[in-house]
Amino acid sequence: ELCQFTRQLAVLIDAGLPLMRGMNTLQKSIRNPYFKGIIGDIGDTIGGGSTFSEALAKHPKIYDKLYVNMVKAGEIGGVLEIALNRLAEFMEKSQKIKGKVKAAMFYPIAVLIVAVIIVGILMTYVIPKFKTIFADMLGPGETLPEFTLLVLKISDTIQHNAISVIIGTVAVFIIFKLIISKTKFGRYVWDLFKMKCPPFGGVVSKVAIARFSRTLGTLVSSGVPILQALNITKETAGNVIVANAVDKVYDAVKEGETITKPLEKSGVFPPMVVSMIDIGEETGALPEMLVRVADVYEEEVDNAVTAMTSLLEPIMIVFLAVIVGSIVIAMFLPLIKMMDKLGQ
Repeated sequence: ELCQFTRQLAVLIDAGLPLMRGMNTLQKSIRNPYFKGIIGDIGDTIGGGSTFSEALAKHPKIYDKLYVNMVKAGEIGGVLEIALNRLAEFMEKSQKIKGKVKAAMFYPIAVLIVAVIIVGILMTYVIPKFKTIFADMLGPGETLPEFTLLVLKISDTIQHNAISVIIGTVAVFIIFKLIISKTKFGRYVWDLFKMKCPPFGGVVSKVAIARFSRTLGTLVSSGVPILQALNITKETAGNVIVANAVDKVYDAVKEGETITKPLEKSGVFPPMVVSMIDIGEETGALPEMLVRVADVYEEEVDNAVTAMTSLLEPIMIVFLAVIVGSIVIAMFLPLIKMMDKLGQ
């Protein structure tokens, strides 16, 4: 909705409509009552004498620093429609990447959920019935195969401690989320793990580099000063490792150095990216080069997600087959043993 609003407002302003009239026109077409109220409040704030960027800054949950600062740069330069168009393009590209990554993750997560449900039903309802059958069929002094005994023990544990297992799993998940969201060290370790863990690490790294390049390139090309642009890029990086690298770049630029050296030292950005940014600095075409890097890496993300999806599908099918197959084999081993004895 925000992306659509930005694109439509840019079209209206480019067509010559005053900002207030464009806002009023768009407010009528918005169906979401919450967002409609936000747009109405922004219109009232502008009517009270504030600038568009100041009105947007009152709603940080909707309009982040990137959005506000780009609008501010567009207002100062008298090119608001260009800034809004760049914002809309930026958001569309970001949504496209997020959509592809989410789509790639849907299949393995769905298979995992199905596997948990199937195993849960087998362990809590089916296997206990087999246990009763085996107790009736086995003669005195006869024992079950070790693999069958192992599966029966796991079934007993799940059956008698199901609530404890669920509560424990939820507790671990909540603690994990709190550590990641509330502590810098937790966020750092989690982001580092995501960037290094195969097969997802390559995709996460490419997404982070594409986001950095497009954010910084869009800000600089919109007229935002480089130090301010770096600060906004750091805050909107979405990855602590990249944010730390950008922070070092900020310090270096503040001291009059180039962007390239701290990027190279960070170890986050590949040599090709560093080289392209270096050429952009030397030729005075840094924004264009950053956008080109973003385009390249977004295409690589697309290819990597496609490859990862095609790899994950057979892996998840085999995983599910092994789990269910192992349980079935464990239950049939005693029957095979009994049939062998009857044959003798």
